[in-house]
Amino acid sequence: MPTTLREAPAKSPASDALHPSHSSGNESARTVRAPRGPSLTCKTWAAEAALRMLMNNLDPEVAERPADLVVYGGRGQAARSWPAFDAIVDSLRRLAPDETLLVQSGKPVGVVRTHADAPRVLIANSNLVPHWATQQHFDDLAAKGLIMFGQMTAGSWIYIGTQGILQGTFETFAECGRQRFGGDLKHRLCVTAGCGGMGGAQPLAITLAGGTALIADVDPAALRRRLKDRYLDEVIDSVDAAIDAAVDYAREGNARSVGVHCNAVDLLERLLERNITPDVLTDQTSAHDPLVGYVPAEMTVAEAAIVRAKYPDEYTAMSLATMERHVRAMVELQRQGAVTFDYGNNIRQRAFDHGYQDAFAFKGFVPEYIRPQFCLGRGPFRWAALSGEERDIFITDHEILRLFPAHESEYAARLHKWILSCHKYPDALLAGDFDRCEPKFRFQGLPARICWLGLGERHRAGLLFNELVATGRVAAPIVIGRDHLDCGSVASPNRETEAMKDGTDAVSDWAILNAMVNIASGASWVSFHHGGGVGIGFSQHAGQVIVADGTPEAAARLERVLTNDPAMGVFRHADAGYDDAQQCATRARLDVPMQDW
Repeated sequence: MPTTLREAPAKSPASDALHPSHSSGNESARTVRAPRGPSLTCKTWAAEAALRMLMNNLDPEVAERPADLVVYGGRGQAARSWPAFDAIVDSLRRLAPDETLLVQSGKPVGVVRTHADAPRVLIANSNLVPHWATQQHFDDLAAKGLIMFGQMTAGSWIYIGTQGILQGTFETFAECGRQRFGGDLKHRLCVTAGCGGMGGAQPLAITLAGGTALIADVDPAALRRRLKDRYLDEVIDSVDAAIDAAVDYAREGNARSVGVHCNAVDLLERLLERNITPDVLTDQTSAHDPLVGYVPAEMTVAEAAIVRAKYPDEYTAMSLATMERHVRAMVELQRQGAVTFDYGNNIRQRAFDHGYQDAFAFKGFVPEYIRPQFCLGRGPFRWAALSGEERDIFITDHEILRLFPAHESEYAARLHKWILSCHKYPDALLAGDFDRCEPKFRFQGLPARICWLGLGERHRAGLLFNELVATGRVAAPIVIGRDHLDCGSVASPNRETEAMKDGTDAVSDWAILNAMVNIASGASWVSFHHGGGVGIGFSQHAGQVIVADGTPEAAARLERVLTNDPAMGVFRHADAGYDDAQQCATRARLDVPMQDW
């Protein structure tokens, strides 16, 4: 059974947020990397996949601060402490085919006897009773070692690096180009900020959509990392020089990205001073966490680390003041003609709470660009090659394109454009010449891919992957998951469920039902979290992961899970009154007992 954590020394919420693994001693020299290849270190592939993906989340190529167990998003952790991590690994290796490990906010708390089709792991992270679901209460518990922030895919062990959000970001900017500019973003200057684990997808997504990206980050290491991974084309330190270069690239129709080392506020206020209005404006700084994620203006990253540790209350107040300035600048640029949207980091709410009444003058990205896909059960379907071999991803890419021919639908055509854009030599992929294939941007940790698929598509892809494993065309099983940001798994009134047609933005029954449906359907592990993406008190959301190990039993589970999971999105949006979802439910012959459409 999992071991009990030893008592952590008392510390402030700020120091705990900075050093979540402090109680286990100095782990700075520890490097975690997932096993590769076809050999099991656990008793089942479901447990093995959970172990490998947990370790993959903390791979130095993947995690933002692996020594602190922080994967992304300020303080989104994979496990509560290093002793808890070790106990999880030990439990997974001993887990029988009819047992399930229970994980409470990153700490293993028990193993129960279930059955072979039950999940091997059930995870609950960061959940608080609503009246007590405040940042202060969470921080007090975290300081005592009693809870951790799981973000979305950090604490549910299915983060795949920046690529995990890349296609969703691409879908958003591409849809913006279609809706607002008659096709794509060519000749359009797109300005944003935040180049960390999630935001780092933005520059590449913008250029894939044909636009020119100008992105600010106060942390030069974040910019360097995206440059290394080929998500960012160049970095210019001077704000004015970066603006000039990006304006010139946009004028030339050059799909190129420019990073600039500065605070987002400095970039936006300088654009206003120079009377330069971007075509598209958004933001992905870590505003969901004013203490650990966001950096106030006039403060370096090093200075921020000192101030937040010594004066957490004052630091938070400074962050909120900067967020108000940040949103004011965004609204002013919107008034001057910039197509402006919130990208789900809750910065509007922070500015509103700080006294800026016009903070919600611009809408969120989901109601603006993504909800029509949610109505069809479409969302971020992702998979990773447990073999560790890039070739396995190339093979799955090739077969996915064959499974969904480009002429089949508009979405299939988008899928082909997306998959081919991930390859340096798309002709080699189309020809099945896998020895010549090369990724356009680096894989981080275990090779992985993401693409948006909907109801009626996801289970077909899962069965295809299972067949590839069964026939030995790929070297080891494939693990299939998704972001918690999906069609029917999230209640987040300032993001995924913003402006629901029937006003049910804050109803989280759907996210809870989603988790229960995936448990009943036989997912390999299921998670339920609070606060991911937008911060404590603002969201609840569920995740599921399923393993294609090549067996008939896996095929049955894959078909159930990958049908029922996206069906929850269709149920949710059909119930809210969306015609597209109601028509999708009818076409798919979903059983809706009180259908009165």
